[in-house]
Amino acid sequence: MRAWLYFFGDDIDAPAKEVLTSALLSRGIDAYPFDTHVTSGPGILFFSRFDKEVINFLRAACNAGVERVLAVGVNSSTIRSGHVWEMLQAGASDYVSWKSVDDACALVARLERWETVDRLVESPLVHNNLIGCSPVWIRVLRQIVEVARFTDASVLIMGESGTGKELVAPLIHTLDPRPQKADLVVLDCTTIVPELSGSEFFGHERGAFTGAVTARNGAFALANGGTLFLDEVGDLPLALQAQLLRVVQEHTYKRVGGNTWHRTEFRLVCATNKELLREVNRGKFRHDLYYRISGWILRLPPLRDRGGDVPLLVNHFLEKSLSSENGIELDDSVQEYFLKRKYAGNVRTLEQLVTRISQRHVGTGPITVGDIPEEERPSEKFELQEWCGEGFDHAIRRALAQGVGLKEITRAARETAIRIAIAEAKENLQRAARRLRVTDRALHMYRASRRLGTQLADQKA
Repeated sequence: MRAWLYFFGDDIDAPAKEVLTSALLSRGIDAYPFDTHVTSGPGILFFSRFDKEVINFLRAACNAGVERVLAVGVNSSTIRSGHVWEMLQAGASDYVSWKSVDDACALVARLERWETVDRLVESPLVHNNLIGCSPVWIRVLRQIVEVARFTDASVLIMGESGTGKELVAPLIHTLDPRPQKADLVVLDCTTIVPELSGSEFFGHERGAFTGAVTARNGAFALANGGTLFLDEVGDLPLALQAQLLRVVQEHTYKRVGGNTWHRTEFRLVCATNKELLREVNRGKFRHDLYYRISGWILRLPPLRDRGGDVPLLVNHFLEKSLSSENGIELDDSVQEYFLKRKYAGNVRTLEQLVTRISQRHVGTGPITVGDIPEEERPSEKFELQEWCGEGFDHAIRRALAQGVGLKEITRAARETAIRIAIAEAKENLQRAARRLRVTDRALHMYRASRRLGTQLADQKA
């Protein structure tokens, strides 16, 4: 696998660089020098002293945590515990102290794990079901893939209604590497009738109660060898929580009306839109069950925290509703409407809105404001937001504070605009060029220059 290298500190001289690079090359890492203009993907920062320049480099290279960067302290005696946490906050994925060439194995293991996770994140299985490329969403997808693929832990998915919890659970089950695993069993805790809850979970024997004319398997039996997904687990009655705790701890249960103990082995995935720790403090949820089901906690962000994903989600839902593989264009006013609108029900609300708009749309032209149902139109004066508002000012101020010059700021803004336009146009350069108000040739030349830069970096390596 490939990884860029960057050396910081006067203590790392040419012979030291050669030793560090050779140690990685001998273990299968195709290492090449870091270049601000063409470098992307995972990399390693070797540094011999900690200061503000290290933090500034990490912030720039990590791209809000999207790019994986491993910080390696060559002179660990100068690195304090607080420095390590500061580097992680700046975007570094991990910190390792380098003592000898044998430590190269630890670096390689991390890079290989990251490569496997990112390859799965970019696969159609994940990419086509959990749409989005914002930094916060990429970080969540990596957590989902890692816990599903490399652990057998119970998982608690937390998030507001409509954030996609019901999509994450099947993905965890699919990515689970257990050989010959059984089915995914889904149980919505909000629909369980208290009088029949025992039968739903444990099953029952024939004659256990009026109407039980035959024996029946419950969720614990059906999920044996597979995955049990409890949706909205925060709505479980306390009495049922106690019974569930015994099964989670001991993996045994009895059917209602039976005396025989049955064994079951399943992976437990739970989801809730409630803050369960708050419910624990209120006495509404058992603390011992909470710690049993939260072997790994995944927090799905609300749509308002991943605004950059709205255009991608809109295009995805439009293509699904209109059965179009080439994408549907949006009028500029409609694009602004989607970006400015609030979505109380998160992605679910957005999907419902897009579906209604697509049902009104006719012809082959772009979606226009007339396609928006009247009750969904702004009731007050709809003023366009300034594109260079507070967020843009904040980014520029931060760049200047870190010593970034005007040339680099201009280049970064240009490349970000091109990247977003191409992504939202589903790699259709002609549509992206129209949005950027440049020629198709300009985008083709841009891509060609990027490929050339990558080739030159390979040659230098």
